[in-house]
Amino acid sequence: MTTLTLEKVAELAGVSRSTVSRVVNGQTGVKADVRERVMSIISQTGYQPNMAARALASNRSGIIGVVIPHALSTLFADPYFPRLLQGITQASNANDLTLTLFLFHTEQEEEKIHARLLTAGFLDGVLIASSHFSDPLFPHLIDYEMPFVVVGRQDRYPQASFVDVDNFNGGYAATSHLLRLGYRRVAHITGPQNMVAGVDRLAGYRQALSDRGRAFDPDLVAEGDFTEAGGYVAMQRLLSARPDALFAASDQLALGAWRAIREVGLRVPGDVAIVGFDDLLPSGTTRPRLTTIRQPVQRSGVEAVNLLLDIIENGLMPPRRVILDTQLVIRESCGAVAL
Repeated sequence: MTTLTLEKVAELAGVSRSTVSRVVNGQTGVKADVRERVMSIISQTGYQPNMAARALASNRSGIIGVVIPHALSTLFADPYFPRLLQGITQASNANDLTLTLFLFHTEQEEEKIHARLLTAGFLDGVLIASSHFSDPLFPHLIDYEMPFVVVGRQDRYPQASFVDVDNFNGGYAATSHLLRLGYRRVAHITGPQNMVAGVDRLAGYRQALSDRGRAFDPDLVAEGDFTEAGGYVAMQRLLSARPDALFAASDQLALGAWRAIREVGLRVPGDVAIVGFDDLLPSGTTRPRLTTIRQPVQRSGVEAVNLLLDIIENGLMPPRRVILDTQLVIRESCGAVAL
């Protein structure tokens, strides 16, 4: 079989090679009828452009990196990351992009990965998922003028473009819901306080208390790490403060807290009502079912890729910011729905 070339497509369409090249690369300056004729020939012949040649011509590789700054054990234990990667993959496939996933076990591996990101020269841009405030990668990316998007707000680096969910209003809605139901001692297991999600959800909790004339009680707050084990340990500390309700900053934290509550003979929601955050657990994971704040994780991945493409195409500045809404999903664990 003869390999179809750009020149052959041009001959069949009755146009110049440069015209076909502009059509293939999505460039302007081609009349609509000519573009339609070229696309028709491409469709009929099944022509596939030489991706290496396209990369040289456009100075792009069509490859983007995804960095997840967590140990591998966290990645596969937390349902958040598979859902986020699903959205990233969906948008990448739609835009004919190839993904390179950067993972690590140790800080030493992380340093090596950072060096590869910046010096390899084959990436068009980088997505960073669930980063900490002090992530050392940001200043390097900024210095190298590498296009990048963070999943999670970054106040420390105003140059950073990001996609985030409205963590503050999510925390506010969860806490307000429990207070409206009449609970008096609403506890909170926070996310890590070196991550924007943990900080913002705690801020929403505190604002909801304030707006309803409730004093903030530090004895009703314990820091977690978004894991089930972290929720279990945090709830063990909180039980001595005798909470009648709990807002957990993730569903995994809620599961761990639930286990600690059961171990001392208490019931959910009869003794302690629970609201989580994420809505990523499979249906039926808990009995009664978990009330939670739904965040659009898959959509966050899609939006992050689209934002990165915009930066690659149009430049780093100004920074782009996308905030997605959250939603309170009421089920039985808060006591608002009959069991």
